[in-house]
Amino acid sequence: MAQFLILHAGFSKPSPEDMQAWNDWFQSIAERQVDRAHLPTGCEITNSGTEDLPFGPDSLTGFTIIEAESFDEARSIAERCPVVLSTRVYEIRR
Repeated sequence: MAQFLILHAGFSKPSPEDMQAWNDWFQSIAERQVDRAHLPTGCEITNSGTEDLPFGPDSLTGFTIIEAESFDEARSIAERCPVVLSTRVYEIRR
């Protein structure tokens, strides 16, 4: 199986129903999940300097690493992820 990085983007305060949907999604992928994390603080470093990144609608707010048979399967799993404003999927190659 290959590994895939799912980036979660965007944040607004979730309702209790949103949190339940989020927890249900994580439960549904528990056997495929390799790692996950919340990204509450960050900064961007460029040639012109460093800037703190806010935690909000335009932020990367977390990631999940899963195992799947194919990119299409990983995309299908990511499409069922609730709450966030957008989700990005990348294959991890080592």
